[in-house]
Amino acid sequence: MQSRFTVLFAAAFLSFGAASLTAQADEAKTVSGLKSPESAVVGKDGRIYVSEIGEFDKDGDGKITVIDKDGKVSAFATGMDDPKGLGLYGNTLFVADKTRVLKVDEHGKWQVLAAADAFPNKPQFLNDIAVDGLGNVYVSDSGDLNGKGGAIYRISRTGKVATVVDSSNPKVLGPNGLLVGGRGKLLEVDFVSGKFYSINMKTGEMTQLAEGFGGADGLVRDRLGNYYVSDWKGGRVFKVSKDGEVKLIKEGYKSAADIALSANGKFLLVPDMKAGELVWLPIH
Repeated sequence: MQSRFTVLFAAAFLSFGAASLTAQADEAKTVSGLKSPESAVVGKDGRIYVSEIGEFDKDGDGKITVIDKDGKVSAFATGMDDPKGLGLYGNTLFVADKTRVLKVDEHGKWQVLAAADAFPNKPQFLNDIAVDGLGNVYVSDSGDLNGKGGAIYRISRTGKVATVVDSSNPKVLGPNGLLVGGRGKLLEVDFVSGKFYSINMKTGEMTQLAEGFGGADGLVRDRLGNYYVSDWKGGRVFKVSKDGEVKLIKEGYKSAADIALSANGKFLLVPDMKAGELVWLPIH
C-alpha cells in the first residue's frame, strides 16, 4: 500500500502562487508551500480552509488559506497572530488565535469573538476548536504544553466564556483536539498524556476511551463511527474503531497537526506543519 501512494504522490504539479498543489489519481493530493499549517476544515461547498501560523509568536503574519474544488489556493483572511484550530457554523469560521477566538465571515473579514480578558483565566495556548449545533464554540487551551494550565472553554454566540474542565482535574494536562459528541458529551485528546477522553459537559467527568497517541493533536470521526487521531510529536495518524481498537495507519509525517475529514469522506486532510504541507490520506 505504501509503495502505491509513493507512486501516486509523484503525479502532475500545478502552481498557484506561494502554495502549490500536486494532484493525484483518486483525488489524493498534496498542497505544499504553506507556512506552518496547523488546522483544516471543509465547508459545505467543498472548499477547504487551512490555518497558517506563519512565524510562531510573530503577531499579524498568520492567515487562513482557502483551497477551492478546482485546487486553486488563495488567501482568505489575513492579519492574524498564530491561528490554529478552526470550526465552522453556517458561513462563519471560528479561529483559535493564540490567546483569543475570532469569527470570520464568508468574505474573510474577521472580528474578535472572545478576547483574552474574557476568559476565566488568561489563555496560554488556545489550540483546537469545535462547534455544536447551537453555535456554541468549544476551545482547548493546551496550557504550558508540559502539563500545567490546561483547560477547555465554551463560548456562547454572544462571546460569553465558561469553563468546561480545567487543570483542577488531574486528567487535564494539555487539552488539544476536540469533537462534539452526542448526549452532552465532548470528546478530547490530550497533547501531554496522549489519551483520548469523553467529557460529560454537565458534570465535567472525564472517561478515558483510548491511549497511546503521543503528542495527540487532531480528532475526527468518519461516517462509519470510527475515530482518527493525529500525533504531532511522532508524525503519525491512528484509527480508533468503534469497539476501541487502536491501529496505526500512517507514519512518517514531520508533524501531523489538526486533521479533518474530506468532503467525500474518503480521505483525512493532514496538515504536516513542519513540512509546510496539507496531505490527503486515503482511509476508505
